[in-house]
Amino acid sequence: MIMEQAPNLSDADVSAIIEMALSDHISFAAIEREFGLAEKDVKALMRSELKASSYRTWRKRVRTFSDRREHYK
Repeated sequence: MIMEQAPNLSDADVSAIIEMALSDHISFAAIEREFGLAEKDVKALMRSELKASSYRTWRKRVRTFSDRREHYK
């Protein structure tokens, strides 16, 4: 994992963040409150941890939902 902002994340933390980010019910703000990672840091983590196609699919879903809902992610 290449993240200088949060080098102290354990593998369990990384897994939890990925699970939270993949959830449609947990916002980036909630992830930031729990782990201290800003939205851009979560995106960087997801990019480094997911396969390229999985990352693109996730980003597309987040963008699509955020266009339809005012307070998504």
